[in-house]
Amino acid sequence: MPMTLDERQVPTVPAGDKAVDKPSTHHAQPAPAGEHASDLAELAGRSLEMLLELARPEPGDIVVVGCSTSEILGNRIGSAGSPALACELLVALRATADRWRVYLAVQCCEHLNRALVVERAAMREHRLTQVSVWPVWNAGGSLAAAAMDGFREPVVVEAVAAVAGIDIGHTLIGMHLRPVAVPVRLPWKHIGSADLVLARTRPKLIGGSRACYAPPTREQGQAAGKAPKAGGTR
Repeated sequence: MPMTLDERQVPTVPAGDKAVDKPSTHHAQPAPAGEHASDLAELAGRSLEMLLELARPEPGDIVVVGCSTSEILGNRIGSAGSPALACELLVALRATADRWRVYLAVQCCEHLNRALVVERAAMREHRLTQVSVWPVWNAGGSLAAAAMDGFREPVVVEAVAAVAGIDIGHTLIGMHLRPVAVPVRLPWKHIGSADLVLARTRPKLIGGSRACYAPPTREQGQAAGKAPKAGGTR
């Protein structure tokens, strides 16, 4: 029998609490990577690997990555970035992307309108619009800054249409995913203290009640009077 609302666990809101959209404090110096940096990087790489196993991208496709190192280390997004941790994360993510022969697009923070760092080859191949900015750890994001140092020919672009994406710490990558986004679940839900959200995409299903979404079977084709393919039985 379904539970009533009163029987469910409904959190109480303490008096005086309110919604926030910006960190109240910013660390003047970057945070250290922490003793578990290599484990966190390995988990990020494995998370991307499992996403791509499901998404099955084609070589040359774009995969978007949004990551808050502040959230991974238990702080509010945008408040305590760690370039050292970002460098380790980027190595693991790039290794996975290179195996699949896809391009990484590393999303910058909201301060830079969530622009993205990509390889110049990706910008040319996908005809992306370049913008003029140089992301740094405290104005753009630690992972984006690491990509500016770690990519072969980094450029910053305004937007992409990625086939899949990984969001570590609620960085809101949805604006850079192709429609239609499909949530992907992994056996784990966090990397460090950051929530982990992943998505692949699929083409839109179009048409009405008579539309088909797979090729007709041989029997269906014969019933409709469809001509056989060259070399087939007459």
